Amino acid sequence: MPRQPILVFIKKLKRSIFTTNELSAISGKSLSATTQALNFLQKQGVVIKIYRGIWAEVTNNRLSPYSVIPFLFPQHRVYVSFISALHLYDIIEQIPQVITLASTAHSKMISTKIGTFSVHQITPLFFKGFTWYKGVSTFLIAEPEKALVDSLYISARMKKPFRYFPELYFPKSFSFRKAEEWAKQIPSPKISTFVRKKIAAIRQNSFCSFF
Repeated sequence: MPRQPILVFIKKLKRSIFTTNELSAISGKSLSATTQALNFLQKQGVVIKIYRGIWAEVTNNRLSPYSVIPFLFPQHRVYVSFISALHLYDIIEQIPQVITLASTAHSKMISTKIGTFSVHQITPLFFKGFTWYKGVSTFLIAEPEKALVDSLYISARMKKPFRYFPELYFPKSFSFRKAEEWAKQIPSPKISTFVRKKIAAIRQNSFCSFF
């Protein structure tokens, strides 16, 4: 029985994004043979290489950069937070050029074919307050209040990121009390105090452009 072409196995995965490793595993082909086949399909315009070992099938549907997050960090849990999460909750209107992620791993920047990702390190004791986006298992995202507190937390530690915000528009569902409770859970008393002061200032003026 002749071996099936790699495209058959891509279709079997029933999703746009996949890795070289998993395609090699289900096809029985070696990693080198799988990579060679994928490179050929890329030249044909059938697939695109998003990042090292990560590919996507070319379809008519626009590929969301958020959908690649679980593939970029297979060994670490990360969640969308900071400016990106605030934008997804319509608290910030401006579309961020970089997708901001929280992780317990070291901070770094990753550039891919479909987006750039900025990873900011959160202490393990404060790595919580997130859920699946819209209840669907695609990517994890911070709760609105936690996303704001995460931003202030990072600005207190690193001084540069998130010191200046675009205008903030808080929906009625946003709870400043909940944000304050998150701030109290920051392990560092100094940073916790800093964040709570910033939350109080934001609460007095929801449309502040910087602080």
